[in-house]
Amino acid sequence: MVASSRRISAAVIASLLSGTTAFVAPVPSSSKAASNTNLAVHNSINGGDDKSLRDTLQAAFLGVMIAVAVPQAALADGQTKDFRLPPIDFGDTKRCVLTSSAIGQANAARDKLYDLRMCDLSGASAVGFDLSGVIMTKTNMANTKLEGAYFSKGYLRDSNFEGADFTNAIVDRASFKGSSLRGASFKNSVLTGTSFEGADVEGADFTEAALGLFDQRGLCKNPTLKGQNPKTGVDTLESAGCIPSA
Repeated sequence: MVASSRRISAAVIASLLSGTTAFVAPVPSSSKAASNTNLAVHNSINGGDDKSLRDTLQAAFLGVMIAVAVPQAALADGQTKDFRLPPIDFGDTKRCVLTSSAIGQANAARDKLYDLRMCDLSGASAVGFDLSGVIMTKTNMANTKLEGAYFSKGYLRDSNFEGADFTNAIVDRASFKGSSLRGASFKNSVLTGTSFEGADVEGADFTEAALGLFDQRGLCKNPTLKGQNPKTGVDTLESAGCIPSA
C-alpha cells in the first residue's frame, strides 16, 4: 500500500510540475483514508485551484532540489581526531624517497599509499613537489626545503620539521599534531583546515600565511606560539596574527 501511494504521489507531482492532468489510479476499498486523499488531490488538479497547488508543489520541489544540490559543511581532514593507519612496509627499500605525484593534488590521489613514516629525510629538497596525502610519523624532515610544495590532506604527526621551509606551500587540511616545527617558516603559505594542536611551533614564522578564522583561533591557543624565528627574526605570535594575552 505504501509503494502504491508513493507511485500515485510521484505521478501527481510530475503532472503538476508539467502543467498536465494526472490520472490517479484507484485504491483498494479497504483504505478509505487513502481513497479520500487521492480524490481530494484529483479534484484539486481538475478544479479551479490547480494553479495554486501546482505553484506550491513547484516551490516545494525546488526547495528539495536545492537542499540536495548544496554541499554540506564537512569536517576538515586536519581536524580529524583518529586515523587508522596500515602497517609500515619495511620491505620496500625505495619507500623513504620524496617523490612528486603526477596525478594531481586535489584529492591527494596516488597510485599507492605514500608512506614516509620513520624515514630520515633531513636536509632534503622537495621544492614545488606534490606530496599530497603523504603519511609521516616519527619522520625526520628537519631543515628540508619545501617551498611551493603541496601537502594537502597530509598526515604529518609526531615528526621533526624543525627549520623546514614551507614558504608559498599549500598545506591545507593537514595535521601536525605532536610534531616539532621550531624555527619553521610558513611565509605566504596556505594553511586552511590544518591543525597545529599539540605541535611545538616556537620560533615558527607565519607571516602572510592564509589561515581560516577557526584555524587561527586554534593556533593562537597553542602555548608554544612564542619566540622569534632564528632566520627572519619575526615574532612568532605576531606573525600568526594573535593578540598577546594581558
